Amino acid sequence: MHNDKKTAVRPELSFLQIWNMCFGFFGIQMGFALQNANVSRIFQSLGASVEEIPILWIAAPVTGLLVQPIVGYYSDRTWGRLGRRRPYFLFGAIATTAALLFMPHAPGLWIAAGTLWIMDASINVSMEPFRAFVGDNLPEEQRSLGFAMQSFFIGTGAILASALPWIFANWLNIDSTAAAGEIPDSVRYAFYTGGVGLLLAVCWTVFSSEEYAPEQLAAFAMAEDGDTPGEEAPLPPPGRLIVGATIAMVSGVVLSALVYALAWDQQLLILAFGLVLFAVALAIVTRMLVRDRADNGFAEVVLDFVTMPATMRQLAVVQFFSWFALFAMWIYATAAVTSHHFGTSDTSSAEFNAGADWVGVLFAAYNGFAALAAVGLPWMARRVGRRGTHAIALLCGAAAFASFFVIQDPGWLLLSMVGVGIAWASILSMPYAILSIHLPAHKMGVYMGIFNFFIVLPQIVAASLLGLLLRELFGGEPIYAMTLGASSLALAALCLAAVEDGESTLESGPHA
Repeated sequence: MHNDKKTAVRPELSFLQIWNMCFGFFGIQMGFALQNANVSRIFQSLGASVEEIPILWIAAPVTGLLVQPIVGYYSDRTWGRLGRRRPYFLFGAIATTAALLFMPHAPGLWIAAGTLWIMDASINVSMEPFRAFVGDNLPEEQRSLGFAMQSFFIGTGAILASALPWIFANWLNIDSTAAAGEIPDSVRYAFYTGGVGLLLAVCWTVFSSEEYAPEQLAAFAMAEDGDTPGEEAPLPPPGRLIVGATIAMVSGVVLSALVYALAWDQQLLILAFGLVLFAVALAIVTRMLVRDRADNGFAEVVLDFVTMPATMRQLAVVQFFSWFALFAMWIYATAAVTSHHFGTSDTSSAEFNAGADWVGVLFAAYNGFAALAAVGLPWMARRVGRRGTHAIALLCGAAAFASFFVIQDPGWLLLSMVGVGIAWASILSMPYAILSIHLPAHKMGVYMGIFNFFIVLPQIVAASLLGLLLRELFGGEPIYAMTLGASSLALAALCLAAVEDGESTLESGPHA
């Protein structure tokens, strides 16, 4: 793959090479899709109420905030027999597989929540370097194609994983119901299958792909971009960091006081605590800067966050509202469909489990449509630009989310999945294609990890606020989580107008 050590220009890769380097996402998404489609169902089966579900999800995104930048930072600095990013793919996959095999055997609710925490952290260890992997290996002209290929495998992996409980129940006659407090066998076998599939797919990428050595990446960056993308923002003055720390600390304290004084949902304390932690981190880094001791991973990650490129800041807003909508769907889709379309919230009833299985089919469907949409995204991006492509896709998703409230027959929700799939494919590819050309090569991993903050933060906000909003404004009806998601996707599309992309030459396809 990379035999020419003297070339100063990053070569385009063949279709098979791009296929191999992206195939691991097929397995990662099997685990991610099983988690998203079934964990709320497992929580409810183990005794969780609808109002408790968001807080049970909260440990996973909080862990992601820590894991993603750390993995990005160290993968930028790793080089060994397995390369730069691939060790993280492999060890993350092993840990995720172990969590998937254990999850359906969790003996209690809080053990299941802890397993979700481990599972999500492990998926992040594998997933985060995959984004940087495309930025490392592909020239700018092929990056939309590379990220779209990842979207294709995400879609196809999730089709299989999301439908597995339904397949086991309807094709193999495995029980989809269980006694109160137990997990149906159809769900257990789905998790076993997903764990094995994840490990095999990731191993395929690890052992069939190669990587450029750090000195080659540095030469490519110089030859392709000169100094512009590699230029680092100047360190912020300590006074600016102190101001930021003060604002964050005051905001956290005020929010905490309001939660107690006005008897708001105590899940909001998670946001307050996060603000206080950020203030403390800024204060520590300020002290390090003043003493000229900021040459360490902790300080670098914090400073990179504060001085992130302008395009990254603009895309962060788009990502926040996009992923807020997605988490609303993942957390509440089962409760929304079973209550609004199947007319029950009794987790031991046949109707509830039929509705929960149908949600798995719907999730498989939107991932299938996403895989198809991913094929057309590079073509569309060449004609209307990456920003235009992403805006259109997000508006398709907004219309699809809104249709959940209007449609009464659950069968017709398959039509809604077309719009969800288009939005999902674009969310997984276009922001990264835009971002990757604005990042310095030697910090691709850490910046991709920081960018994932804006996937994790909306999950924390969703877990903190959605339960409160549904209870206080919508009588606890989970279907309204889908309408809130529709508004969030529409807002994300509007925010794209502020993103500076710097559209480049036409994207090229792979060649043999």
